[in-house]
Amino acid sequence: MPDDLLTPESATTYDASSIEVLEGLEPVRKRPGMYIGGTDERALHHMVAEILDNSMDEAVAGHANRIEVELHEDYSLTVRDNGRGIPIDPHPKFPDKSALEVILCTLHAGGKFSGKAYQTSGGLHGVGASVVNALSDSMVVQVARNKELYEQRFSRGIPLGPVEKVGSAPNRRGTIVTFHADPEIFGHHRFKPARLFKSIRSKAYLFSGVEIRWKTAIDDGETPTEATFHFPGGLSDYLKETMNGSSTYADQPFAGTVDFNEKFGTAGKVEWAINWTPSRDGFIQSYCNTVPTPEGGTHVAGFWAAILKGIKAYGELINNKKAAQITRDDLITGGCALVSCFIREPEFVGQTKDRLATVEAQRLVENSVRDHFDNWLAADTKSAGAILDFLILRAEERLRRRQEKETQRKSATKKLRLPGKLVDCSATNREGTELFIVEGDSAGGSAKMARDRKTQALLPLRGKILNVLGAASSKLGTNAEINDLTQALGVGLGSKFNLDDLRYDKIIIMTDADVDGAHIASLLMTFFFTQMRPMIDAGHLYLACPPLYRLTQGAKRVYCLDEAERDMWLEKGLGGKGKIDVSRFKGLGEMDAKDLKETTMDPKSRKLIRVTIDEDEPGETGDLVERLMGKKPELRFQYIQENARFVEELDV
Repeated sequence: MPDDLLTPESATTYDASSIEVLEGLEPVRKRPGMYIGGTDERALHHMVAEILDNSMDEAVAGHANRIEVELHEDYSLTVRDNGRGIPIDPHPKFPDKSALEVILCTLHAGGKFSGKAYQTSGGLHGVGASVVNALSDSMVVQVARNKELYEQRFSRGIPLGPVEKVGSAPNRRGTIVTFHADPEIFGHHRFKPARLFKSIRSKAYLFSGVEIRWKTAIDDGETPTEATFHFPGGLSDYLKETMNGSSTYADQPFAGTVDFNEKFGTAGKVEWAINWTPSRDGFIQSYCNTVPTPEGGTHVAGFWAAILKGIKAYGELINNKKAAQITRDDLITGGCALVSCFIREPEFVGQTKDRLATVEAQRLVENSVRDHFDNWLAADTKSAGAILDFLILRAEERLRRRQEKETQRKSATKKLRLPGKLVDCSATNREGTELFIVEGDSAGGSAKMARDRKTQALLPLRGKILNVLGAASSKLGTNAEINDLTQALGVGLGSKFNLDDLRYDKIIIMTDADVDGAHIASLLMTFFFTQMRPMIDAGHLYLACPPLYRLTQGAKRVYCLDEAERDMWLEKGLGGKGKIDVSRFKGLGEMDAKDLKETTMDPKSRKLIRVTIDEDEPGETGDLVERLMGKKPELRFQYIQENARFVEELDV
């Protein structure tokens, strides 16, 4: 059977009635950040992922086995698949529009809500294709379906005409999407062949049943102009390539696949591969329905729970009592892991799907992996023993350092004799502790009353910290703020930094919600990025989110992070009696301890932003930091010129 005509009988179950409509498209161009996470290079490449995910969903569902991605000279991009083709018949709720037009011009319209057309899918939200359409100055969609070829053209989310039959297609089927990102939205940013190449190759690893063909007319000197990806070994092949010949404690990785339907009676599956190495730092790359989840989520939690319980049980089986002290942190050290799950109706945190939130995924993955891990350890006692010994050594090293830090913590306050400086917490170990870096003594005073004395420490800064990118290295050691900061954290700078020496679990930058506060936060993040990068990679650095407004109506009180939230509550009302009183906080020092605790410091009610570095392109982060914070003002000026049009409101 030609691969263009896979399971033709299934095409009848995927028609216009499969497409559900939830709301309109208007907000996308006005606030693209809400839908693709911004207007930077990462957001631009996320558009490709949205279109590619739709084709991958067809492949995973068994309706396609080939996808082609082509980057053209004008930086437009084409994605072709040999799936069933987007329905082109009139939509039942909109008889004057084709289903194709509804999908591409309406938010939350797609065939993945009911579960009838797809058992599992990455493009669940139904916004992907329509958002890409809205943010493209040109999009052309061709559909080969029912032996006919149809086409419809769009610009900035608006159809340039109805869907039209443009020819016959007797021996092919599927969807071809060609789009050109709108420079009004993305400015100077262009698709990078190397980034696309890496992302596309990873998709092929995640589903062994698909062949992905790559072609580019943009020659960057390092990326192949043509390539074909097909990896029958799946994640095992991916892990082997990623580890790139590093020595490992197991001759073969612990890898496998479990179909949830066979084991638990529910749609989906999980695939994994893991090995431990002394040659490099550990990592975990996770995916749900072929979509990368760089912040992990419930499937990752389930995976590590299975590995941790399995290794402890093995230690108990061979009567090694030291195995009981192994923690998840020890597993991750030197543990190189890949986890990919497919589940029905996944819940993600945010439209860019950085973290999986589906609670059931944790149980499904943990129970699936646990049985296989127990059997793998019992069958390969040589590898199991080597891994267990390594993990016990890591646990003992961690415990030794903790004891040293407990001793150092007792004397840390004595070392910092500067008035109004470090206000330490009383906890004797790092776990659960937090250091708030605040600007000025007035903010420090409120924070001191609002904090939890057991776990929350404070370090007020006198002013703006030194810009480390614009200063000579000799200045770092003599700068008072930097000395206070490194002493409080218990670590060294640059090559002398050791993550195990860090005295606090969370480092939280808490500055005023104004221009000066943002500048201080930028200087601190630049300092940590250049001098303490492993701290960011390990997820220890955060930004506090103090509110700008407090709204009061009778006994009702609401805090708002920005003007949009304020306006929403003013229109909606608080549910109290009388006029709504609006108070604007000019700075943290104006907030009383009760306000500060409730909104910004109490873990039960606050919001924190974790500072992360893009896993796919870490070099891009370094380039941006150098551009904005480096010695060359012309680069800053250029960046401001390129991005100023995206600023809608200024708070000066």
